[in-house]
Amino acid sequence: LAGFPVVDIRVTVYDGSHHPVDSSEMAFKVAASMGLKKAMEEAHPTLLEPMMEAEVSIPDEVVGTVIGDLNSRRGRIQGMAAKGHHQIVKAIVPLAEMLKYAPSLTSMTAGKGSYSLSFLGYEEVPRELLGRVAEEHKKEMVSPV
Repeated sequence: LAGFPVVDIRVTVYDGSHHPVDSSEMAFKVAASMGLKKAMEEAHPTLLEPMMEAEVSIPDEVVGTVIGDLNSRRGRIQGMAAKGHHQIVKAIVPLAEMLKYAPSLTSMTAGKGSYSLSFLGYEEVPRELLGRVAEEHKKEMVSPV
């Protein structure tokens, strides 16, 4: 799917035959590849993305701005807690949306905010983003770093 590796898959071959003239190791490899490709198309695979638990410490006066920013990053706010003149915002956010978060947070909080991320698990990439993710991945595969 979109050129990404497939994980956690199990394949069982139920039928096959060997013929002395047409059977070779290469023929079986080609048949297996074609069969797996067809099975993947019929299985409706899904693309998963890593989700992170974000804990963002921010001054009281920028809470709305930061929550709006997290929402724009496909974040789901889980709660808030006061700590002195700061608020601790907890959210679940895709890792892809947090890769360049530090400069944004610094800008929104005038350098007074901080955050930490911890891995939470994987979730399906929303259908409306699959095309964009596939295109970005293809560009990465073609362009040298």
